[in-house]
Amino acid sequence: MSRTSPDSPVPPASPDSPVPHPSPSSACRPARPVPPFPPLRVGRAGGRLRRAVHRKRRVASAGLAVVAAALAVGGTEARASRGAAPPEVKPSPAAVRMVSAPVRIADAATVRLLRPGDRVDVVAAERTGPPRVVAAGARVTEVPAPEKGWGDGGALVVLSVPRETARALVGAGAVARLAVALC
Repeated sequence: MSRTSPDSPVPPASPDSPVPHPSPSSACRPARPVPPFPPLRVGRAGGRLRRAVHRKRRVASAGLAVVAAALAVGGTEARASRGAAPPEVKPSPAAVRMVSAPVRIADAATVRLLRPGDRVDVVAAERTGPPRVVAAGARVTEVPAPEKGWGDGGALVVLSVPRETARALVGAGAVARLAVALC
């Protein structure tokens, strides 16, 4: 028995088989021709999608930046047209000595939202006149544990503020209800 290499297209005929094997050229002809088609490009659609999303994000970011700039300019012009004084220039934080000021806030539920390190504005709501900001951007240093009967008289919070602001907080707390707004 003779051996053929694996490359040979036709297997050897055995001596006892009467039927000859067909030639490779006659058995492999297609029934009809294959139409031409463009080459396939695999894996590029995800890149197109990703680029489109990034473009939309850039456009949205640019739009928000334009709106913010317009609001900033519009707010300055509105203050100037009303004759309001320009904002005060605060001394550098290194020159101001910070003190801890315990402050009783009227709404105990609001104080439960605060954590050390948060920045808050303290607002005094008096019966006569509009509410006024007593301390702007004060840092919360401590939120003491709740006491019994904590809801009626408010809740205590310790703020880090300049000495002058601490005096203003004490005075405002004596005559008005104090509230906080998270910055």
